[in-house]
Amino acid sequence: MTHNELLSRKPQQNSLRWKNDEREPLVIIVDDDEAVREGLSELLLSAGLNPVAFASTRELLDAGVLDRPGCLILDVRMPGTSGLDLQRHLTESDNPKPIIFLTGHGDIPMTVQAMKAGAVDFLTKPARDQTLLDAVISGIALDAERRAQSIIIKKHVDRLATLTHRERQIFAEVARGRLNKQIAFDLGISEVTVKLHRSNVMRKMEATSVGQLIRTWELLPAELREPPQASA
Repeated sequence: MTHNELLSRKPQQNSLRWKNDEREPLVIIVDDDEAVREGLSELLLSAGLNPVAFASTRELLDAGVLDRPGCLILDVRMPGTSGLDLQRHLTESDNPKPIIFLTGHGDIPMTVQAMKAGAVDFLTKPARDQTLLDAVISGIALDAERRAQSIIIKKHVDRLATLTHRERQIFAEVARGRLNKQIAFDLGISEVTVKLHRSNVMRKMEATSVGQLIRTWELLPAELREPPQASA
């Protein structure tokens, strides 16, 4: 997309259709240049996507749309909070939303910083239409994958809460690769008891194999993978 093409684009009247279905991916544009916002909105609409545009990160944060599925297209340098500042804020808020940076002021250190922090892409204005659309599609797909993973992890956490203290101990030891007889010796119980507890863990965690049980353990949040202390 050339600069003149970007300036000449005008948004369609249905550019607010994103409000109708909160399950649909939303492409959030944040750029202080109105012509850029309009041009990007029109491009995304023409590709069947749902854009919404803001002139500043403050406007975006006040709008309450960050929990919607989708991705962000951010300018780097804007009045107030910059795009990189917003990226940092979202990461610290445990909302690592996929971000495509689109800027006329990029440099290599800035690009490295953004990509290391998890940006999908870092594009320089004027970017080609297809290059930008490809990045947006990748961002939406990444967000969908993360959301699906989050649902799975929540199910694992809920199942973990059904385990007894001893079962959580056994779960942690199995995940470390310990054998039944080693676990029995360490915990001062019989090997038969270990097998019984392990069977209960697999049933409650809905794992069909030890390998699947270990993969489930690795998906749990780090604070829940701390071996439980021995009960008094």
